[in-house]
Amino acid sequence: MNIVGLPDKAVSEAKERVRAALVASGLALPARRITINLAPADLPKEGSHYDLPIALGLMAAIGAVPHDALSGFTVLGELGLDGSIAAVAGALPAAIGANSRSEGLICPAACGPEAAWASPEMEIVAPSSLIQLANHFKGTQVLSRPRPGIRAEAASATLDLADIKGQESAKRALEVAAAGGHNLLMIGPPGSGKSMLAARLPTILPTLSPAELLEVSMIASVAGVIESGALTNKRPFRTPHHSASMPALVGGGLRARPGEVSLAHHGVLFLDELPEFQPQALDALRQPLETGEVAIARANHRVTYPARFMLVAAMNPCRCGRASDPGFACRRGPNVRCAAEYQTRLSGPLLDRIDLNIEVPAVTASDLILPPPAEGSKEVALRVARARAIQGERYEALRLPGITTNAAAPASLMEEVARPDSTGLALLRDAADAMRLSARGYHRVLRVARTLADLDGAEKVGRVHLAEALSYRALTDEVRRAA
Repeated sequence: MNIVGLPDKAVSEAKERVRAALVASGLALPARRITINLAPADLPKEGSHYDLPIALGLMAAIGAVPHDALSGFTVLGELGLDGSIAAVAGALPAAIGANSRSEGLICPAACGPEAAWASPEMEIVAPSSLIQLANHFKGTQVLSRPRPGIRAEAASATLDLADIKGQESAKRALEVAAAGGHNLLMIGPPGSGKSMLAARLPTILPTLSPAELLEVSMIASVAGVIESGALTNKRPFRTPHHSASMPALVGGGLRARPGEVSLAHHGVLFLDELPEFQPQALDALRQPLETGEVAIARANHRVTYPARFMLVAAMNPCRCGRASDPGFACRRGPNVRCAAEYQTRLSGPLLDRIDLNIEVPAVTASDLILPPPAEGSKEVALRVARARAIQGERYEALRLPGITTNAAAPASLMEEVARPDSTGLALLRDAADAMRLSARGYHRVLRVARTLADLDGAEKVGRVHLAEALSYRALTDEVRRAA
């Protein structure tokens, strides 16, 4: 048995898995030379997805399966030596592609609940073994169509903003970031609650829309991170360690797999201890933050993955984290200078792409003994959902159906939808000169101000909205001057 068509090692080894699986299923191959052609011949083939198609081709050739039964089907799956069919990555995109060609899908049973989301009308056959598949086509054991799988969320692990005492200004910034999809940077000493705030951000975000659910699930399917073929409408929340490399963040490797920025599509990418990440890895985030996609170019192929995510980052003010403590004097030099040296590990272009920069001070003992706040994630989530609904209606009326948040809107559109009044325009002009805002910074201030107006239900952007939006960029300006 020979396999031609530029197969990789996994595809070349398929002949041994197919031979053993057919023998285990009671089928004997003829004593002939068998050539398996994978067309087109000039395209490299990789992965174990070809096991089941090769086996079905041989079964049709020896008469174990009717020839006409396989026509109009897309097939993928990995074979075990005992004839079982194991799960493979990419079942959902394969099902969507097959449905677009008006074809059915044959896939492993473990991938059936995932593939069933592609369309309720398409034919899907999800066997667990070759014997089941052969009996299905003969009519002796008809397999039912798999049902779409839904992941059950653990109720005991639910987080709530009411768990955090104090930090009211940080909660306000978290609400603004969630309402407009803005990037957020929190600077504060250890133990001030930065990670707790970030972990509770998903509790105030709206659930995924059906279109967003398919986009997110297709990326997860290609990466092979969908558990038991079940999907969830919860927005992704990715928290890579600061030792992550650049390919791990933006994607890459030999097979150009999606990275953390793509796995966080329509969700949150939380980077704790931001200055400890590799500078090259952080600077690689600049293009995805601006365009909402990442292009991975390799010698033999080029892949573009979507990467429209919220960047939420946390960091200490200095290496020891005590530069902002009252009465503390750093041994490395003046506190301001020590903090500036630590914070300037972040490049200026990266900081310019962050909309909200807030300081999270240490929580005092008097805050900790207070009773829990009356407002929790449920109340904040209602305001966020209301603001996002306003944004969705606005951009749909402007014939931009793919844009649902102010952060994703084009910069040229911001000057129209976030046009301030005369007093706000004067404030913005003075602040832009004093803070030396770049063109990107100018438009990002307008985006945040538009979100603040949406939270208030205001039609026009006022001076108060611009003042609050400018205050969120003041911390970055102080760090730049100190450095």
